[in-house]
Amino acid sequence: MRAFPRVTERVSHGVPCFFVDDRRPLCYFHDHHNGDERVTVWCPLPEGFQELFVSSRPDRYFAPPSSASGTFSTWLGVVLDAATADDWAEISDTLEQAYRHVAPAHLVALLDQR
Repeated sequence: MRAFPRVTERVSHGVPCFFVDDRRPLCYFHDHHNGDERVTVWCPLPEGFQELFVSSRPDRYFAPPSSASGTFSTWLGVVLDAATADDWAEISDTLEQAYRHVAPAHLVALLDQR
């Protein structure tokens, strides 16, 4: 996560979270969230992506529970605990898509220069 420009980590809502520019949430890490017995990350993606990912790989992706205010309604949950070496490239691409979704244009341009 720190390979992305201006990403920081801190605890938010009781779990490790990564932020862009210290304020835009990039992903939350969950270890057995509410007893669900899996290790996951949740990341924001543009509307429509959640359904696409979940329908294509329901073993890897899921729709996180939405908060009362609707937060997480378009976010994507990614199951990490059974990931293979091949899965990590796909997971990395998913996190990059999340970064591109939340980062300001000047930071995405920095990412593209790397």
